[in-house]
Amino acid sequence: MADTRVSLCGIGLDNPVIAASGSFGYGAEFAELYDINCLGTFSFKGTTREPRFGNPTPRIAEAPAGLINAVGLQNPGVEAVIAEELPRLSRFFHKPVMANVSGFSVEDYVYTCSRLDREPQVGWLELNISCPNVHGGGMSFGTEPEAAAAVVRAVKAATTKPLIVKLTPNVTDIVSVALACQEAGADGLSLINTLLAMRIDLGTRRPVLANGTGGLSGPAVFPVALRMVWQVARAVRIPVVGLGGVSRAEDVLEMLLAGATAVEVGAANLVNPYACRDIIRDLPRVMEQYGIEKITDIIGAANG
Repeated sequence: MADTRVSLCGIGLDNPVIAASGSFGYGAEFAELYDINCLGTFSFKGTTREPRFGNPTPRIAEAPAGLINAVGLQNPGVEAVIAEELPRLSRFFHKPVMANVSGFSVEDYVYTCSRLDREPQVGWLELNISCPNVHGGGMSFGTEPEAAAAVVRAVKAATTKPLIVKLTPNVTDIVSVALACQEAGADGLSLINTLLAMRIDLGTRRPVLANGTGGLSGPAVFPVALRMVWQVARAVRIPVVGLGGVSRAEDVLEMLLAGATAVEVGAANLVNPYACRDIIRDLPRVMEQYGIEKITDIIGAANG
């Protein structure tokens, strides 16, 4: 029987499939559809120090083989997440959860991460330094190695749980940012976040999104994500979580072959709310098809 178990930063997962932040909320809506404990885990909605309403509408645009979003980190703020969302989550999800954190300053990141670090059900902190849809924060920390290292170093000094840093693809050299995060103390890396993109309405001759630009996700970005995971995994010593356009069990195996330890599924959940469940169910069959008995045996096998 296929063995799908992996270990991410010392925490065991029944399988490498993680529902990505921004596509799974805090899990409650999906828990009404199926038992989400079948997941390896999930990364809950990006959380900031203060509540955020997000960007003005329209903030979603369709694209060939993808979706462009400029939601803008809408969330109730870390205190509400701790007081309301985590207690509710504990009633239907019985595994460690990944806490995705965004901010607009180093101090914001440190405060929010230190608050979530104390919560028993939080297994990992996912530090989002790569959101392209907000002004004055997010991606601005992830585009320069020195800025990325500074926020990682500060958060590590204030927390104890594994810190996974989410990287932006909107850079010339993602490897240099990855190495800077590793040297600053990151325990893992997740990549890629969305690619900066836009659509223009031919009728109005204006951008479709009120924000002008947004982040492209979906199958269109998978080959780019795979290439970047392969580059980063070859360069670093810490675990890599691969994401970007993953929608099939075959995509999971490709990501692992490129060097990922686990894989996040994002936009596919918005197309099919059962996407993660279906990928997990299909994974043993696809492993058997390609002669894979133990999924950890293929991690990085394409790196030569």
